[in-house]
Amino acid sequence: MLMLDLFPHPSTLLCLISDGSVVYAEALWDHVTMDDQELGFKAGDVIEVVDATNKEWWWGRMVDSEGWFPASFVRLRVNQDEPMEEYLDHLEEAQSGQEDRSGLGLFLGPGLPCKEQMRTNVINEIMSTERDYIKHLKDICEGYIKQCRKRTDMFNEEQLRTIFGNIEDIYRFQRKFLKGLEKKFNKEQPHLSEIGCCFLEHQTDFQIYSEYCNNHPNACIQLSKLMKVNKYVFFFEACRLLQKMIDISLDGFLLTPVQKICKYPLQLGELLKYTNPQHRDYKDVEAALNAMKNVARLINERKRRLENIDKIAQWQSSIEDWEGEDVLSRSSELIFSGELTKLSQPQTKSQQRMFFLFDHQMVFCKKDLLRRDMLYYKGRVDMDHMEVVDVEDGKEKDFNISVKNAVKLRSTSGDQLHLLSAKKPELKERWIRAFNDERRQVQHDRDTGFSLTEVQKKQAMLNACKSHPAGKPKGRNPQEPQEHQPSECGYTSKTYGVGSVTNNTITK
Repeated sequence: MLMLDLFPHPSTLLCLISDGSVVYAEALWDHVTMDDQELGFKAGDVIEVVDATNKEWWWGRMVDSEGWFPASFVRLRVNQDEPMEEYLDHLEEAQSGQEDRSGLGLFLGPGLPCKEQMRTNVINEIMSTERDYIKHLKDICEGYIKQCRKRTDMFNEEQLRTIFGNIEDIYRFQRKFLKGLEKKFNKEQPHLSEIGCCFLEHQTDFQIYSEYCNNHPNACIQLSKLMKVNKYVFFFEACRLLQKMIDISLDGFLLTPVQKICKYPLQLGELLKYTNPQHRDYKDVEAALNAMKNVARLINERKRRLENIDKIAQWQSSIEDWEGEDVLSRSSELIFSGELTKLSQPQTKSQQRMFFLFDHQMVFCKKDLLRRDMLYYKGRVDMDHMEVVDVEDGKEKDFNISVKNAVKLRSTSGDQLHLLSAKKPELKERWIRAFNDERRQVQHDRDTGFSLTEVQKKQAMLNACKSHPAGKPKGRNPQEPQEHQPSECGYTSKTYGVGSVTNNTITK
């Protein structure tokens, strides 16, 4: 059963509804319907449960619509906010002698204060959903992947890797994680459980979800192609029935790891809310919440970076006379771009150039005199071996000229020296910030272990070539705004709860 009963007795839900309390459930899956009597919703939506007398189908309400929906598609929210607020009002009145406390038993466990009972509910939900999730992953690995590998006439390893990603690695990790949780779980008094340390211990391991989330859109595309062929439809359905899995399509099952990594910050936020600051687990839960938010942000950031590499590859393909290695061989992020006046030793004549600052390198190009949208490649600077020097207005001793709004790029070996001048003081300051941002980005990538695979680089360049088969647009700036849908691991911004992804335009 996917839904978790968060209350002490099975009949409590019906009692709550009949008592007039507002009960909310959260959608685990999309429910698409063409029946006027059914209530459609998306995963993550909150539904008010109006009638739960039927175990299979409940009647619910969302905004201005009502209808039946499958109970197995939702779970009751851990924190029933409105009943909780009502309960606290009742408790305050009861403590002051204005109301009989006997009616509060509906909300309380036997002998437990409210906050401890709510912490028990959250702990129980975390444990229950982890066990359900392990079963879910096992079903996918044994019910689908294992069976697919037997059918070499229908699948090859590359297809399976695309469809299922690294879900087997996730399954192995989650089993280890659950064992750690079980050791810290206090069966007799769940509210005393100290599970925060488990999340902290494995916070780096959770980063494997980044690969899965980044691959998921490709999995959907590959699966969609296969499902147009009847034999694959019948095969996947046979796998589901053989494994005795619930009636959800394979793409629905494959969405679960994406949803799961989003749920941890929400669950830990609830746990912290009902953990007293004096509780031994408080500091660890607080740290775990921040850690899991950071994991979600990291996954978000990596998704955005991978989306950007196609734009960078397309930009490079539009540059005339390109020389040397591809930008993607070393870089994956455009930091800043703009026009500067360049003077490099031993040259004595200044040149107007368009500069594109990426992580690790800066490319400069020349504009066509007639077609200003056309750019010609002129060179690049290795930022890993450059020192940026702020130059005061006035006489510059290395070049023996008067300058304004200038910076120098000097190689650590001393064999390169470039003088760059901006048109306005504020542009110079913006470039200085950009150079600092570039160094921070490089360090951040080292700290988090971010890098592009050779397959990703080659695929991006291949896509760029395909997008301009005959007559490519000239000199496109990869920083120009494009039509871009907010995406967090390929889903809406509420998926991760950490804000929407922007395009690669950087504003400060």
